[in-house]
Amino acid sequence: MSGTLKAFIDLAPQLSHFQDDVLSGLSATPKTASAKFFYDSEGSRLFDQICTLEAYYQTRTECGILADQAEVFRQSLPAKAAVIEFGSGSDQKINLLTAALPSVSAYVPIDISKQYLIDTASNFAANKPEIAVSAICADFMQHIDLNQIVTDEPRIGFFPGSTIGNLNPPEAMQFLRNAAKTLGAGGYFVIGVDLKKDPQRLIDAYDDDQGVTAAFNLNLLARINRELDGTFESRSFQHKVVYVNDPCRIEMHLESCAEQEVKIAGQTFHFSKGETIHTENCHKFEISEFQKIAADAGFIAEQVLTDPGKLFSIHILRVA
Repeated sequence: MSGTLKAFIDLAPQLSHFQDDVLSGLSATPKTASAKFFYDSEGSRLFDQICTLEAYYQTRTECGILADQAEVFRQSLPAKAAVIEFGSGSDQKINLLTAALPSVSAYVPIDISKQYLIDTASNFAANKPEIAVSAICADFMQHIDLNQIVTDEPRIGFFPGSTIGNLNPPEAMQFLRNAAKTLGAGGYFVIGVDLKKDPQRLIDAYDDDQGVTAAFNLNLLARINRELDGTFESRSFQHKVVYVNDPCRIEMHLESCAEQEVKIAGQTFHFSKGETIHTENCHKFEISEFQKIAADAGFIAEQVLTDPGKLFSIHILRVA
């Protein structure tokens, strides 16, 4: 029906997966938590707010490339394609990409945050009734069989935001190989990749003076409290950003402000003062460096587009 979702498929991890990952990560040395669990409804809302910040250059720069290079996308990508977005967020970037393409037959957003996915996919469907929209609530790290949703259309994968940089190297390779399998031989992949630059500019992007990124990071503790009977006191932890030169990345941490104990799902965890939970990595790349990774995962580099300041890149890849 026009303006509504053609299909909604829920393959999302159950609560037990969230619990298992949290308990395992906090039992490790050093303590860790998976960034994929940032994106409950509040986390997704806060991330959308981060994307509007002056210091957070990534979103506006990537959107600028999508808008300014529309003709390149139009000439490089197939018509009447199904666009599959891995880890879909707000509709700003997908609107720019679909506007650049000659025609789009279907849109398949994949995201782990169920209600946020339903809301954004439904909004897209209402605004673009000519495109068949089928949403899949799932972990985009997994191979997802789309054959019942996408039949004969060419497939274009879309992975904006340099989310590839949030994965460690083995995870990035696993994701790219699974994406190649999902898209199939001859499928295309449009992927945003943040580039290496001055360390201070990177630090400022992840530690904004308005505290929005801090709230985003700390929201993970609120989610653990709510869903896993946790006893975190958010005031007892602070957002911490670390720059690492080799390999080039920003690390986000939650640092304990005092010696304390926290209970989660009946287990007790001890934190020393200054001890951190490593919540996210944000790797940065040289263009040639990322192209080598993509090639090893089964992709052929077709085009690479950048902004005038060489802050960000968008790669058009094709499955070999």
